[in-house]
Amino acid sequence: MLFRFSLACWTFSALLLCWSTSPCMGQSQAFPHKMPSTKPDIPLSTASQRLFEYPAPLLQDNPLYTQFKYTPLQGLDYHDGDGTVTRRDPSRPILADGKYHIWYTKRDTVVPPIGAANADQATDEIPSTDWDLCEIWHATSVDGFTWEEQAVAVPRPPKPQPGWRSVATPDILVWKGRYYLYYQAFIEPSGLKGDWCAVSVSHADSPDGPWTHTYQNVVPTGPKGTWDQDAVHDPMPIVYRGKIHIYYKAAFNKWPDERKRYAVGHGLVTSDDPLGPFQRCPLNPVLHSGHETTYFPFKDGVAALSIKDGNERSTMQWSPDGINFEIASVVDMPPVACAPFTPDAFTDTDDGRGITWGLCHFINAGTAGKRHSILARFDCDLSLDVDDPWMRGNKIWFKPEVYFSQGLNKAQRQRIEQANAAAAASSAPSTE
Repeated sequence: MLFRFSLACWTFSALLLCWSTSPCMGQSQAFPHKMPSTKPDIPLSTASQRLFEYPAPLLQDNPLYTQFKYTPLQGLDYHDGDGTVTRRDPSRPILADGKYHIWYTKRDTVVPPIGAANADQATDEIPSTDWDLCEIWHATSVDGFTWEEQAVAVPRPPKPQPGWRSVATPDILVWKGRYYLYYQAFIEPSGLKGDWCAVSVSHADSPDGPWTHTYQNVVPTGPKGTWDQDAVHDPMPIVYRGKIHIYYKAAFNKWPDERKRYAVGHGLVTSDDPLGPFQRCPLNPVLHSGHETTYFPFKDGVAALSIKDGNERSTMQWSPDGINFEIASVVDMPPVACAPFTPDAFTDTDDGRGITWGLCHFINAGTAGKRHSILARFDCDLSLDVDDPWMRGNKIWFKPEVYFSQGLNKAQRQRIEQANAAAAASSAPSTE
């Protein structure tokens, strides 16, 4: 009996000690009512500690948080939405000779795309995907809202040169007074084996051209067995720390047998010459989220927007060296194929001022069987020179129809009904 009593006392004492030393017990200092600007010297939960790892603990003070506002572009024709004309994947706008200039993927085909799954049925006139049988086009604007299409800038080169099947997804570099367009160069219908391509480049003395095609894969795909062995997509150049940095994207863990379980990574290549050779960063991928690439100088580092795909989708990120990125904020409704107007993208600045507007695309314009993509404008406040409180709110209210449009499919509804029936049968009272 005495032994049992002693054991019970020891057990109670141990529990009491554990209870009294729990992080949630004791007379610790409470978190203050007024939000501190720096981390207080008090015991903090993991979430409270993380709060002070962002650029600012209050969302409204975070220079890398914004809402996005959207405006349709004026001046571009889409054949009454019949699916035969598409414009997508714009370059970042640049300002030259008093006008804004953009380049983008344009498809003008006799029929809409038949789909990647039917790529073996594509012909020289029938595209497999929205970015098949495309060319790079040029447009200008004086206000960023109304655009005048000029002409094709980079046509498809003759077979078998890189891009003979399609050239798509351009972005622009201005380097020592010359202009360089980087873009995806397809040598087969997209979807035939995968969305496989490397990056080519054309150059000109003026944004109006004429453009000289190098017929080279200036950023080739990676070695066999590496994450980017099949594709180098979405090239986006900036000048940073004296070198040309081109960020790119590759989908991997995908083709040919993992189409529904793909991963996305962003890589970085650098060079002293816009025509290369480019060296891959040994730490690639530098990001593991984001369906397209959006990078711009910010303060003494580089900011990045990750839209859909990956665990860190819908985030703004920042890196002090252009390689190692951390989440700076979570954003709503980020622009797809975001191409921001970035005046200091090519100045090798160590004080990047951020962005306030740019272009993007929507890929679901039109109706079933006539789907096509359209260009649009977005505005935001990711700038150190603009203070727009209307861009810093944290409340976006969608109408019920937006949510209801994301409804269950037939198979999901059947699964739920079957589960309900099974649950009802198992809970029915026994008749025995």
